[in-house]
Amino acid sequence: MKSPAEYDPSRRLAFLKILTRRKSIKRWSRAHLAGLAMNALLLTLWLWLFRSIYPYLGTIFSRQEFRTNQILLAGVLILIFVKMRDAKVRLHLSERPHLYLPALVLVLFSSTSYILVERLLDINTLSACLFGLASYGLLGLWLTPSRWRQGLPAALLLIGTLPIGEHMQTFVGYPVRILSATVVRDGLSVLGVQSISLDTILIFENGVSQVDLPCSGVQSLWTGALFLLAVTWIERRPINLRWAAVALIFSLLLLGANIARVGVLVSIGQAAGWRGLAEMLHVPLGVLGFVGACAGSLLLIRWSGRKETLDSQHVEGGVSLQNTPRQSISTLSRPVWLMPLLLGTVLVLGLLYQPRPPEAVSDAPQSWHFPSGMVVEPWSLSPDEAKWLSDAGDSAATRWRFEWRELTGSLLFVSSKSWRAQHRPERCFEVFGLSIENSHTHLLTADFPIRMLTLKSGKEQPLYSAAYWFQSEDRVTDDHGSRMWADLAPDRQSWVLITVLFDGPYDPSDADLLEFYPALRQAVARSLEGE
Repeated sequence: MKSPAEYDPSRRLAFLKILTRRKSIKRWSRAHLAGLAMNALLLTLWLWLFRSIYPYLGTIFSRQEFRTNQILLAGVLILIFVKMRDAKVRLHLSERPHLYLPALVLVLFSSTSYILVERLLDINTLSACLFGLASYGLLGLWLTPSRWRQGLPAALLLIGTLPIGEHMQTFVGYPVRILSATVVRDGLSVLGVQSISLDTILIFENGVSQVDLPCSGVQSLWTGALFLLAVTWIERRPINLRWAAVALIFSLLLLGANIARVGVLVSIGQAAGWRGLAEMLHVPLGVLGFVGACAGSLLLIRWSGRKETLDSQHVEGGVSLQNTPRQSISTLSRPVWLMPLLLGTVLVLGLLYQPRPPEAVSDAPQSWHFPSGMVVEPWSLSPDEAKWLSDAGDSAATRWRFEWRELTGSLLFVSSKSWRAQHRPERCFEVFGLSIENSHTHLLTADFPIRMLTLKSGKEQPLYSAAYWFQSEDRVTDDHGSRMWADLAPDRQSWVLITVLFDGPYDPSDADLLEFYPALRQAVARSLEGE
């Protein structure tokens, strides 16, 4: 029996079209599923490559001491969601990657750098930044080039929510503090005020205008960088040489505003003796300087060049032509070799991945020596304190109560070969409710600098004195940055972080204190030498 289509040529033609369409749909379905499978495989390998960074990200975006970073992250994510919804960004998950050289270079460079950083440096924040850059580069192989360039400030803004400011403070905070104090001293000297020295500015006895980390301009540089990236993205300005010039000018404005603030506070509080007024102006001057620099950067960004046009909106002669895409995703080059290249590269990097070997703490002294005449009593750490210290890295932490002559307080020794286990004690004090009133370096001898702190608990509570330093067998430093750089040596030494918290305030020039610190240093040195 003949089919109905054989009786009518038109019906036969329609029947053939239906069969052809079904075959096309089947071929499209198979290609669609194959594309999804390949992309899913690449994503799985990608997540496996960066597997070591996820615990660190979980710590940053869950623990209380990083609350500022968490708030920034929430704000950036909301802003990204709103912008993506307005721009109607869609990802074609079944498409093969297209060849876009800047994105591909970013993928290869960042992922390879991540392997090297993990093996040689062991700095989690830097690894997390490289993870973000590499991931955005990978995303660029599925976005149109113009859309990818438009989203670059948003990606940098998201990466900027990591605690980069803390590392900036560690590495460049002290030089910036010295620079600020030097400029202020020289400026006051030109104006005829000769009695204020560099140390006077750095310490400034009541702490009102102390040039410390939060006030050094480094923290404002990090916050200002986030502001500049947000403005760049919202204003749809390209990141190019003009933008780099604006960023440089903005940095100079922030540093200049900070130097001016320190100069005004020192002039009012130290030279004129109006310390109460200096206390009142301390915060407002900082806020006004930062706002003024941000306003200047906004004007510079708007004058730096033309806005980038959106993918769905082409501007010609001042007339907006809707629905005339600059570049369609379907017209991009998709070489067959690109996906195998990505899969092979990620797989090889994942197999080559080797974290820096953790250093054991077995060479930490089994028993510690103490100065002659010191009475010590072990003071065990609470479970939360022990966990907080152990989460930072492999370390051995021991705490005691002590009495020595007229001095009483507590000692905390943290021994480790990893800088990560020996954070800045200021952070520890702040976590447990003590605020930093004053912090400065005191040079006891040419090779023995220590960091002296004045702490306060609550608004009306008494002050406490504290001090700390990092000590190895042949070196002592109070600079956390120097301690970090020491870990770059192929054969890492064992270091001890010595933190002393006294039961009350003490004058740094107290005779007992001046004997206490060298005696404790010598006792720790004997312990490290294994005597």
